[in-house]
Amino acid sequence: MTEAPRLVVVGDPAGRRVAFFQDAVRAAGLPAARVVSWPEVLRGRARFAGGEAVRLDSPGEDPEAERLLRGVDDPARVEGSRLWYERFTTAVAGLAGTVAEAGARLLDDPAELAVLFDKRLGHARLRAAGVPVPESPTSGASAPVVRGWADVRAITGGPGMRRVFVKLAHGSSASGVLAVETNGAGRVQATTSVERGPDGRLFNSLRVRRYTREAEVAALVDALAPDGLHVERWLPKATQEGRAADLRVVVVDGRATHAVLRTSRSPMTNLHLGGARGDLAAARAAIAAAGGRWEDALGVCERAAAAFPGRRCVGVDLLPAAGWRRFAVGEVNAFGDLLPRLTGLPGSGAEGLDTYAAQVAALTRRVDTPPGPPGTPGTPGTPGPLDTPASPASPASPAPPRTTGTSTP
Repeated sequence: MTEAPRLVVVGDPAGRRVAFFQDAVRAAGLPAARVVSWPEVLRGRARFAGGEAVRLDSPGEDPEAERLLRGVDDPARVEGSRLWYERFTTAVAGLAGTVAEAGARLLDDPAELAVLFDKRLGHARLRAAGVPVPESPTSGASAPVVRGWADVRAITGGPGMRRVFVKLAHGSSASGVLAVETNGAGRVQATTSVERGPDGRLFNSLRVRRYTREAEVAALVDALAPDGLHVERWLPKATQEGRAADLRVVVVDGRATHAVLRTSRSPMTNLHLGGARGDLAAARAAIAAAGGRWEDALGVCERAAAAFPGRRCVGVDLLPAAGWRRFAVGEVNAFGDLLPRLTGLPGSGAEGLDTYAAQVAALTRRVDTPPGPPGTPGTPGTPGPLDTPASPASPASPAPPRTTGTSTP
């Protein structure tokens, strides 16, 4: 009988994410995971042992980690995302070496995080994989750099680009996002949660506001540009009860397991900015009424996740087009699984499980899913990283197969 490796989670010991994951680990009958904090990693003090399996969680809940990564003392500040990215990817690469030297095992490929946390690289990866995405002139490592408002102004003069999202290349949680609109007369306005202080510094606010003077919009974009910008077409979204709607879909080991509909009266549907959970059943009914299939929507998310095969769990932002018939992917989130009280979709194999319990289940049992390349996580007969095939106490626990189909942009 082979002993399963002990789980280690890198995250905020006092944060919700680690607490939810620990609950799932205990519910699975496993010993509590050992917790290593991100400040330990960033200061080079993290230590691991042979036989441990190491899972990375978001550093975003840990104020000390954010201060070390961003280089600013006020967590509400917008600036610093480029420095955050450089320090984070360097730390993760170093962590991978430390884990390997100790004879432990990292459950995810750190190189994927470098792509997932650069919206320009992530967009290009999705596009190359044939996943429908909004049009973007900044997609890919060789795309032109957006140096400021003059470049954005030129982009919005192009066909179909009068309405665009301007995003920090390394931002998250809608930090630094501007929804920019230019009318036929050339007048500009932007909707954003960014607030500009009297001293010119930028802050994230919980209140979405609108800037209607081009000089104000230009000043914001010029201040954000040094951290790197990604620009993409603003696709008209489907609506539910007059509110713009999109979906966050969690994909675990290639299978779409959880979904939440998010609705908002503003272009940003993030729940912390006034968005609200919508009626998922009504959205599924709207897709069917439009002649589409819910399975196709999930299939788009699974194709997006497959573009990042080194990451076992991602959160996909799925954008349903007006009319609910077509879908595009806004982005793929490395740590997009924080959806409290949400249980698995019917037919997903995660029924009754929250997003963390679904991940623990995928780590500890074989999962019966549609066939993939030999050795692919989740392929029938392929052990999970913590599975012990020689032990009669670890039988296969198959999930019902599901054909997802495909969709077009």
